[in-house]
Amino acid sequence: MQNNITVKLNFEQFRDKVYACWLGKNIGGTMGGPFEGKRQILDVKGFTTESGVPLPNDDLDLQLVWLHAVEQIGPLAINCMTLGEFWLSFIPPHWNEYGIGKANMRRGLIPPLSGDYQNDWQHSNGAWIRTEIWASMAPASPALAAKYAVEDAKVDHGAGEGTYAAAFVAAMQSAAFVVGDLRRCIEIGLGTVPADCRLADSIRFTVECYDKGVPAMEARNRIQQRNADIGTGWFEAPSNVAYAVLGMLYGEGDFKKSMITAINCGDDTDCTAATVGATLGILGGTAAIPTDWRTHIGDDIVTISVNRGDICRKIPATCTELTDRVVAQTPHVLFANHAETVITDGATEIPADIGDTLLAACDHGAAVGAIKPYSMHFDFTFISVDIALDHSPDIAPNGECGVHVTCTNNWRVYDKSQYNLTLRWLLPEGFTVEGGRQTLHLPRYSSSHSPKANCMTDFVIRAGERVAPLNRCVLEIVGEGRMTPMYIPVLLLG
Repeated sequence: MQNNITVKLNFEQFRDKVYACWLGKNIGGTMGGPFEGKRQILDVKGFTTESGVPLPNDDLDLQLVWLHAVEQIGPLAINCMTLGEFWLSFIPPHWNEYGIGKANMRRGLIPPLSGDYQNDWQHSNGAWIRTEIWASMAPASPALAAKYAVEDAKVDHGAGEGTYAAAFVAAMQSAAFVVGDLRRCIEIGLGTVPADCRLADSIRFTVECYDKGVPAMEARNRIQQRNADIGTGWFEAPSNVAYAVLGMLYGEGDFKKSMITAINCGDDTDCTAATVGATLGILGGTAAIPTDWRTHIGDDIVTISVNRGDICRKIPATCTELTDRVVAQTPHVLFANHAETVITDGATEIPADIGDTLLAACDHGAAVGAIKPYSMHFDFTFISVDIALDHSPDIAPNGECGVHVTCTNNWRVYDKSQYNLTLRWLLPEGFTVEGGRQTLHLPRYSSSHSPKANCMTDFVIRAGERVAPLNRCVLEIVGEGRMTPMYIPVLLLG
């Protein structure tokens, strides 16, 4: 059983917030969709689409696949590699970072390498627009929501600003289930990303503009100019997340005003509006959704980015069905991750200092900031292995690539074991390896409060005279007294 439960959420109240989240997402995606990509300040006043017909939106579509993933393999199996497999099987689009991530995975590059390699779209919008599934399954647990969002984002954004954006939005939305103050939710979201990243700078700047009384569209212009060097134009994450925050701040709690303000900033309008709608839906529940806008959209979900032919029966057709299936999974996600939140039939109980508690639980960006370009993580139950390449996974004839290996003892509490590890490389013909150690001693934890027990070594892989297009090097690690040999692929591209 869980201990130290700090938050109890009444089931019906929680479900109402989740339903409002998806309604708001659908409303914003439909209202903002017709203006996507327009860089000028707009003058949108409401819907321009047919009543009762929500527009399809990849912001929502991809999360239907993530729901399927959680239902199929369970919350503890969700990571960038497993989500990568769902990408390849069920998500057809090939545009921008989606296409780059999938093309890299098809070559054999494992996430987050798939999001790092030759990806000019690392700082774009594809990941922070699909955070609601993680926030709803990890309510009042912003660090946990951010963890899932980061695993999701690494597939197609690697160590880019797009991944930071996903952590921020997921954490902000998770906090919104129990923190009624938008400003506090923003602060908690910022607690999950590095303070010096461009995303954090853009959000802090937006809040500063609002506090100083800068007019909304003047603030928009300053944000756009501040990030003009990113290079992806209307599709870059720091500015667009800032526009969503701008809309909510300047909208001052009014659902319609907030969404219209965000849309009128231009750029990725379906994404900014959908995030505004979802976040305000979580904050205020269905009572916050204007009746006329809710009627205009209805309950249906229309998809464009999902291979329904393969999983049509497993994809929710309505916001109601999506809500019911998400809330059914939420207790499993919370329990599996030892979260200090429970869903109950009793009354909601939220400590008065919940904002401070949630902010303290965030790691101030340490986990997200620790994501290194050209790195991979492998979990083998009793130990985990991190691989970091010293440059992109390219290799020329007679070229070399440095490989940093870190092994970590996972049994901090349950086992006091320490291990002797034997390392061996299996290399393509003509390849050699230099440096490093063939045996490592992995120490045990001395207490549950001690630093992580790990051991490290560095290798240099050298190519021969001839290099193939795909060169799969495999590191074999065997733990003395353990039954599972570990095989870690390191793909180098000729």
